[in-house]
Amino acid sequence: MSMADAATKRGHIVMIPCMAHGHIIPFLALARLIQQRTNFTITTANTPLNIQYLRSALSSSSQIRLAELPFDAIQHGLPPNIENSENLPLARIIHLFHSSLSLEAPLHSLVSQITQEEGQPPLCIISDLFLSWANNVAKSLGTRNLTFTTGGAYGTLAYISMWSNLPQRKTDSDEFWVPGFPQNFRFHRTQLHRYLRAADGTDEWSRFLIPQIALSMESDGWICNTAEEIEPLGLQLLRKYLGVPVWSVGPVLPPDTLRGSKHRAGKEPGMALEVCMEWLDLKDENSVVYISFGSQNTISASQMMALAEGLEESGRSFIWVIRPPFGVDMNGEFREEWLPTGFEKRMKDTKRGLLVHKWGPQLEILSHRSTGAFLSHCGWNSVLESLSNGVPIIGWPLAAEQAYNVKMLVEEMGVAVELTRTVESVISGEQVRKIIEIVMDRQGKGKEMKEKANEVAAHMRNATKENDQEKGSSVRAMDDLVRNIFSSKAL
Repeated sequence: MSMADAATKRGHIVMIPCMAHGHIIPFLALARLIQQRTNFTITTANTPLNIQYLRSALSSSSQIRLAELPFDAIQHGLPPNIENSENLPLARIIHLFHSSLSLEAPLHSLVSQITQEEGQPPLCIISDLFLSWANNVAKSLGTRNLTFTTGGAYGTLAYISMWSNLPQRKTDSDEFWVPGFPQNFRFHRTQLHRYLRAADGTDEWSRFLIPQIALSMESDGWICNTAEEIEPLGLQLLRKYLGVPVWSVGPVLPPDTLRGSKHRAGKEPGMALEVCMEWLDLKDENSVVYISFGSQNTISASQMMALAEGLEESGRSFIWVIRPPFGVDMNGEFREEWLPTGFEKRMKDTKRGLLVHKWGPQLEILSHRSTGAFLSHCGWNSVLESLSNGVPIIGWPLAAEQAYNVKMLVEEMGVAVELTRTVESVISGEQVRKIIEIVMDRQGKGKEMKEKANEVAAHMRNATKENDQEKGSSVRAMDDLVRNIFSSKAL
C-alpha cells in the first residue's frame, strides 16, 4: 500500500500554528495527543525557520509530518530570517501578523496537493485563532476548520470580544461591560494594552485582528487549552458567545509536566540547570519567589529598579529571569546601571537571590519544592505551568490577554494577586515588598491562595487522568474531538 493509500485509509489533519513559540509548542503537544489515540496522518505547516525549530523539538521516531510554506521576511518589512515573534520588539509583531496573510496561498497549495494525492481532502484543518484565514482554505477545498486557542476560555473570550466590539470606545467611563460576559462584570481601561486603548477599527492592529476574529467565528468548532474543572464560567461563556462546539482538552503542556517530571525546553538557559537546582535545594520549602515575564516581554528600567528594591526589602529568596528593560534590545547585553548599585553582587554573596540572564529553566524551577510564588506576566502557558505545580501567582500583565487572565485568576480562582499592570505603570519597592509578604504569608491570604493553587493542580491532574477505571474530563473531550473529526469523513 502506498503512503497516499495509507493516509486515505486513516485520514489526514493539517495543523497551522501562529508564528510564535508560545503557540507552536501547544500545537505540537496537541498533535501528539491526537496522534496517541488515532492513526491519522498529521501534517504541521509553517514557515521554514519555524519548521526547523519543530524538527529539532520532535524525536526522530515521531510520525508528525512537517511542511514548509514559502516565506520571505524582507518582503514583509521584517528583519532577515525573522519568522517568529521571539526576537521581535512588540511594535514589530503586528508586521509579523500581517505577513502571515501571505501563507494563505501556500497553505491552499499544500491542502490541494494532499487532496490530489489521497483522492479526498484532509479530515480538517486545525488553525490558530490568529490565522483564521485557514477557514477560507478549508471551505474552498471541501473540508472543515477547527480553531485552536492556545489561551484559556475566559482570557480568549475577553480578547476576541474586546477587539471585535471595542467596548471602551462606547463609553467615557474607565469601567465598562464587555459583550459575552454577565452584565455585572466590569473591565477597566487600565487592563487594556495601549494598542487596544488606542484602537478605532482603522489602526494596523484592528485591520489584522478584527477580520481574523470574525473568520474564526465561522469555524466548525473550537479547541481550548483549558479544563472544565478549572474554568467552568469561562467555558460556559465562550460556548454561548461562539455558538459552536468547544472542546476543552487542556492543559496542553509539554509531556510529563503534570506528573512533576523535568522537561527540557529547546533553549539554552542563561545559567546551568544544575546551578539553579543546587541553589534551590538549599532553600526551605515554599520559600522562594520565582520571577519571569516570559520570552517576549520585559519591564521598564524604573520598574526594574523598584522590583529589585522591593525584593531586597522583602528579605525573601528569589530567582529572577532578567532581560534588558523595555525600549532596549531585549536580547542584548545587560547593564548593571539598570539595578541598584551592587545589587547582583549582594544577592550572590548572601545567596539571597539568583539572577538568570535571558532565559531560565522554568518548568524545573516551578516544580521544585522550594518555589513558593511566581511573579509572572500571566501568559497562559506560564499560568498552566505554575498552577499545575500548585504555585500561587503574583500577576503583572504586560500584553495580549494577560490582564484578563489575571482578573480571572484573582476573582474566579483566588490563586493570584495583582501587583501592577503594563509597562507604563509606576510602582515602588514598598508596593513590591507588601505584595510579596501577602503571597508568601503562610497564615492569612497567602495560605488560602496556596491551598486553592493545590486544588487547581489536583483538578488538572484529574482532568488529564487516563486509566482503565477512569478518564478525566479533558481526556473525554479529546476522545469526543477525535470522533467528531473522524465523522467528517461521512460529510
